Amino acid sequence: MIFPRIISMMIGYACGCVLTAEIVTRRLTGKPCSELGTTGNPGMANVMAHLGFVPGIIVLAGDLAKTVVAVVVSMLIFHSEGHIIVFYAALGTTLGHNYPVWQRFHGGKGVATSCAGYFLYMPLQGLLSMIAGMLVVFATQYLGLGAVVIAFCYIPFAFVCGGTEAGAIAVILAVLMMLKHFPAVRDIFTGKAEKVNVLGAIREKLQKR
Repeated sequence: MIFPRIISMMIGYACGCVLTAEIVTRRLTGKPCSELGTTGNPGMANVMAHLGFVPGIIVLAGDLAKTVVAVVVSMLIFHSEGHIIVFYAALGTTLGHNYPVWQRFHGGKGVATSCAGYFLYMPLQGLLSMIAGMLVVFATQYLGLGAVVIAFCYIPFAFVCGGTEAGAIAVILAVLMMLKHFPAVRDIFTGKAEKVNVLGAIREKLQKR
């Protein structure tokens, strides 16, 4: 039982280490993503903010795709272990994305990879958690807070519908999410947090079309 779970996480980690933002940024600017903006974060939000809407969507698609690849490969190899393998592969992908060995363990924040894992393991519960997070973002304009809400909303679903093992993985993913977003959440209480008007940005994009 342990061996398939470890290998699934390793497969996920290998896929997660492929940072789509790094590829897109180097392709468009010739520079590493670490030099993009003030944060250098290899994620969709940073790429979209500095390189445009389409590059940001490409990064999002790539981050979602690498989670899907990790899950599919793991399930093909260890399908007899059951659906929990999906969650282990997704956890591995998030670890690889957040802490890629080739970048000295400095990676992204794991929002897309975690959300993909939530949805692939339990679609309805994952969707409900993401909706809750989006509503928080729309109401507060704090992206980091919305990401944390998604992760913590999913925990009860995981325990109730998936059992103790799934719940434990959900807790680990929530801790990873909190660690990556702690500075942003902390800044909310100090008044230094940056607000992002997501609805306004979408409205502006539609009007330009």
